[in-house]
Amino acid sequence: MTPHENRNRAWVSTRKGLFEFAVGTNAKNAWSTNRSDFLGEPVTATLHDVRDGSLYAALNLGHFGVKLHRRDAGSASWKEIAVPAYPPQPESANRQLPWKLGLIWTLAAGGADEPGVIWAGTTPGGLFRSRNRGETWELIRPLWDAPGREEWFGGGFDTPGIHSICVDPRDSRRVLVGISCGGVWVTRDGGDTWVLSAKGMRADYMPPEKAEEGAGQDPHRIAQCHAAPDTLWCQHHGGMWKSVNGGALWDEIKNVPVSNFGFAVASHPADADTAWFVPAVADQKRIPVDAALAVTRTRDGGKTFDVLRTGLPQAHCYDLVYRHGLEVANDGRTLIMGSTTGGLWGSSNAGDTWQTISTNMPPIYAVSF
Repeated sequence: MTPHENRNRAWVSTRKGLFEFAVGTNAKNAWSTNRSDFLGEPVTATLHDVRDGSLYAALNLGHFGVKLHRRDAGSASWKEIAVPAYPPQPESANRQLPWKLGLIWTLAAGGADEPGVIWAGTTPGGLFRSRNRGETWELIRPLWDAPGREEWFGGGFDTPGIHSICVDPRDSRRVLVGISCGGVWVTRDGGDTWVLSAKGMRADYMPPEKAEEGAGQDPHRIAQCHAAPDTLWCQHHGGMWKSVNGGALWDEIKNVPVSNFGFAVASHPADADTAWFVPAVADQKRIPVDAALAVTRTRDGGKTFDVLRTGLPQAHCYDLVYRHGLEVANDGRTLIMGSTTGGLWGSSNAGDTWQTISTNMPPIYAVSF
């Protein structure tokens, strides 16, 4: 293995292309751009499949529609593959809920025992699965047709969207998804049946009598601890929550510094008590508190938080970090964070200090390792 191959790699999905970075391992070892792809085109989601080394990139080309590409391990070129497609809309269906792909918001690999299985979360709220590396896709109809589906509504987009897909590493048939706005849903049989699993969450933007209804929840992002999959962290539109039983019950995280509003959350892959959030001003402003960018980190399961600012802009900063704009690598200490105004930062010490990678990237939709 060459030194380059032995370093983390990160992918930054932006409004003007996909950028690959070699990750600096310490403050003096700068992050460097390896290559760029799809220049000028909006890349909404990227997935590196560790099972076979392939890389997937989802594009949203507006008038030309949604596109999906795969780059196989060892290859320098991309292959266009199929995109998820909704079936024809029945005449009896609610015409206010479109049956047409608007966006691939997230991509997730299936379990280690499911080679070739890829999940896609989309707007307008459809979950899709491919069993052959994206060559064909199937809409998961039991979730699409779930009771109360018509109560879902847009959160960030005009229509509902699936942005978080957590596949249990112990059991590939157990999958949890987060929907804005449709709550949290869990399947234990590979998608044949689904259970609404947002008990404990509260949506203060809803009428009081509906504030605790599961389908009205807007979990901005859900992150799962790989080593302890029953531990889940949620940055919600109305606060921060944690579950230690796979989403069966959510406990609100209180006494949060800076702000409990934001979009991004990342979970330490091995330490179930450690997670990172990016606070912002709610609700319409959506900028850093006091125009100073911060990351908050808990190392004790949400009881207390560190406020991490070293290396981040602390004046006249108006960067917002989207749902997929913060990620932690498998080593548990290397982080990358990108903003809507093209700021990109990295950390090699779990967020204690940050290094500016770039201040002039295109608007960043997602980052991944």
